[in-house]
Amino acid sequence: MKSQCKVAVVQDSSIPFDAIETAKKTCKLAEEAALNGAELVVFPEAFLGTYPKGLNFDAPIGKRLPEGREDFMRYYDGAVDIDGEELRSIEECAAQHNIFIVLGIIERGGSTLYCSVVFIDPIKGIVGKRRKLMPTGSERLIWGFGDGSTLDVVDSEIGKIGAVICWENYMPALRSAMYAQHVEIYCTPTADDRDTWLSTIQHIAMEGRCYVLSACQYITRDEFSEDYRSVLPDNPDGVMMRGGSAIIGPLGEIIVGPVFNERTIVYAELDRATLIKSKMDFDPVGHYARPDVFSISVDKEAKEAVKY
Repeated sequence: MKSQCKVAVVQDSSIPFDAIETAKKTCKLAEEAALNGAELVVFPEAFLGTYPKGLNFDAPIGKRLPEGREDFMRYYDGAVDIDGEELRSIEECAAQHNIFIVLGIIERGGSTLYCSVVFIDPIKGIVGKRRKLMPTGSERLIWGFGDGSTLDVVDSEIGKIGAVICWENYMPALRSAMYAQHVEIYCTPTADDRDTWLSTIQHIAMEGRCYVLSACQYITRDEFSEDYRSVLPDNPDGVMMRGGSAIIGPLGEIIVGPVFNERTIVYAELDRATLIKSKMDFDPVGHYARPDVFSISVDKEAKEAVKY
């Protein structure tokens, strides 16, 4: 990575089910980060396309109700295509403000939706995409599963950037796949706003000897429409996600955060020398590895339902 760089993590909210307006908001926030000197900005999970907190899509075991299919239709309409106008506008924003953007999206892949992250280089545009390998719990109803073809860490002028989404970070083999690519800036877009998330990202930073940038939304019930059928408490002022965004150094030290219950952008200066020095006594895929005892195989082939 560069000897030094300034990075930003956004803690704010989508405009639910309105991808065009959320794209505009994304650009404004990225511009703000750039004007404050950031060369990289990270947004939360499903920021563009909506995280449907509290919806159950009327899918009890053994039954799907028509109302839930209507909710899914609305959700699908609010998602984005990789080559769609929303992401094109964000590519233009990245170029205009010379900032690298890591953005959580809900991606249309045919008629299936994926929880994804796109990497947007200010010069090259979209240079990578990660699809969440393992949606958690009822997320599996509405999101497809990614495969190994999108596990690549992205090279940039800032450094090697990777993204692991929310509870994927509890998958040791996936973390190892990131470390093996010598990830330097490990991004964790998430919807987990619990106190325990901090210990997770501190562990990852220390285990991988990398910087961890964690972004979670701050969003309240009144930002959703009145007909949003959340099963969570329906107080208009109720907080649906409270944030907890943070930046962690490669020895597990908290650089900034976690920040709760406010809209903000947090910043930090990253230093390459700190990364190198942190690996003196521990490198999970180098001198501290034991490939004679343990090995992990990564299948990076794209998995297609039908091959011609």
